[in-house]
Amino acid sequence: MKTAKQWFDDYAVSHQNETNQLVHYICVPLIFFSVIGLLMCIPNTFLENNIGLYNPLLENWAAVIGVIISVFYLRLGFWYFLEMLFVILLCIVGNFWLGNNLNLLYTSIIIFVVAWIGQFWGHKVEGKKPSFAKDLQFLLIGPLWVIQKLGKKK
Repeated sequence: MKTAKQWFDDYAVSHQNETNQLVHYICVPLIFFSVIGLLMCIPNTFLENNIGLYNPLLENWAAVIGVIISVFYLRLGFWYFLEMLFVILLCIVGNFWLGNNLNLLYTSIIIFVVAWIGQFWGHKVEGKKPSFAKDLQFLLIGPLWVIQKLGKKK
């Protein structure tokens, strides 16, 4: 498996333009947030009926998928795992709040579509294809890359 630095270096190749970077700072978190919202909209009947112990946290598809993708981040490093775990939990809480005030499904779809339009526009400005066209794992690297760039850790 690649190291975090290798992932970040590969991701940065198609994210050199300042405008594209700014678009990513906005759109990548919005996409991540909206995907969590979309996952929370999936009926959880299967989870309720097939989890032996009652666990309200794991009776939500966003939490289940969050646990699964956390393994990817843990393999990159413990601190990356903690950062992304915090982001995942923040997105779940934010989407619970959003779902109490708006239709979560429609709002998540709108955020998702608008943010992806922004992403593709940013890559048009950059003149390079999105990294995930090369490897879908870059969809998980993007949010972590944004955190690292904004935190100036990289």
